[in-house]
Amino acid sequence: MDILARCKEMEAQDIDVIHMEIGEPDFDTPQPITLAGINALEKNLTHYTSAQGLAELRECISRYYQRRYDAVVDSEQIIITPGASGALQLVLSHLLQTNKTLMVCDPSYPCNRNLTHLLGGNVLSIPVDESSNYQLNASLLEKYWRDDASTVLVASPSNPTGTICDKHTLMEMAEFLAGKNSYLIVDEIYQGLSYGVESETMANAKDNIFVLNSFSKYFGMTGWRVGWLIAPQKNIMELDAIAQNTYLAASTIAQHAAVAAFLPETEKILEKRRQLFQQRRDVLFKSLRDLDINVPVLPEGAFYVYADISKYTQDSFSFCRELLEQHALAITPGCDFGEYQANKYVRFAYTTSEQRIRQGMQRLTSFLR
Repeated sequence: MDILARCKEMEAQDIDVIHMEIGEPDFDTPQPITLAGINALEKNLTHYTSAQGLAELRECISRYYQRRYDAVVDSEQIIITPGASGALQLVLSHLLQTNKTLMVCDPSYPCNRNLTHLLGGNVLSIPVDESSNYQLNASLLEKYWRDDASTVLVASPSNPTGTICDKHTLMEMAEFLAGKNSYLIVDEIYQGLSYGVESETMANAKDNIFVLNSFSKYFGMTGWRVGWLIAPQKNIMELDAIAQNTYLAASTIAQHAAVAAFLPETEKILEKRRQLFQQRRDVLFKSLRDLDINVPVLPEGAFYVYADISKYTQDSFSFCRELLEQHALAITPGCDFGEYQANKYVRFAYTTSEQRIRQGMQRLTSFLR
């Protein structure tokens, strides 16, 4: 946030800042979705839906899982939420009792830890590196297990590393946790943005798994604030009650718009964008390697590259500040995502055009020289 605030100050002074710090796609919402939202407004579809969400949208999501992933997910297992953040708040409120512990990997998305603290829970951050693909696995859970742990959160594809945790590894973790009467939350908000590997889901794979997803990243609906949660049927009633008492319902207009996310014409747009993201990844990855910046793992999903800059600094935050001040290139320091080796890593987001990425790499080259 300090980096972003300084970017805005510089841009107010007409300084051309290249943004590679923001985890938001630069593409506009696909037109079929926008038109569906406008149509909902024109038809005055602006009243509350049920807390569980618009039935038509839940049916669309259910069919999507069947068609794309061959996963049977009943629409009654789906709860529409105000973004994936709303889904996480909902499931943690349900699963995480006071003084119970959420296990996450380090590095990982910081808001997950912050929300846990807000709900009165504890966080155990497990250090991960390239040896485990920057992901948790059953061996790490067993090594770091604590009796007060009730829930484990895994993101696949992940922020900040862009790595994927394969279905077999996730299932091993779920089985380990089942033996501990604990739960696995799988954050799939970057699902669909995968490169060179098939996109997978853990939806309905086991009865102690909860899946988060969102229309923000792959579907390009960040500001619409709509996501979803998939939960075992036995948990839906309590989750529905929590939703009623916290946010009541997700935006009705956004839900009607999201129905159009599954239209064939929308999916064609999204596939073209996925291909562009892959091209950007390849350009960025090669450019960093050419600068002798170590990227231990080729990211297979999302739109991030997590890079080791220890050859140049042991203070990634100062590195990012100086890069911004001297060459107007904004990237994110590793300390945003945890503590383990945080001072030697930075995150590059390829959420800008290939031309701007190349310009950014030119600025980085000048800075390093």
